[in-house]
Amino acid sequence: MNVPAFVLNRYRDVLAVNDLATAMEPSLVVGSNRLVSLFTDPAARAYHPDLDANTASVVAQLRADIGTDDRDPRYQALVGELSLRSEQFRRLWARHDVRIGGSDSAIVEHPEWGEIRLRREKLAMVGTDLVLVIYHADPGSRSADVIARQWLAMRTGAGEDG
Repeated sequence: MNVPAFVLNRYRDVLAVNDLATAMEPSLVVGSNRLVSLFTDPAARAYHPDLDANTASVVAQLRADIGTDDRDPRYQALVGELSLRSEQFRRLWARHDVRIGGSDSAIVEHPEWGEIRLRREKLAMVGTDLVLVIYHADPGSRSADVIARQWLAMRTGAGEDG
């Protein structure tokens, strides 16, 4: 894919990720947990100038995805870990917001690429608890040009500046 993309399960574990997504945000690696990164990793948090809106949205979506299955041990462990490690998570969790995922906007502040404004599409994989997350920019925008340059550099092996 010529856009950043990754696959998450219902707990927000990263199960697959393309190189462009990892280049855009280094915390996006297989085996990481998107929620743990966003709430506890200062390096991952630095990529999100819209962190307050982003984290509020992901907590509300987690509540929607889990629904009434709150006895799930993995779910309980994740909420417990985040509650212990993040005051921000505790505050958001206490609000009890519920939101179905879908499409929204995202801003990434990359140390080399600068600010990138993207659309985030979350596509449920029918019959599974998996979601494909795709980031794309408005055609003709500076962000689209940056993503296209990075993708081309990766394909040609020219590196980030090539």
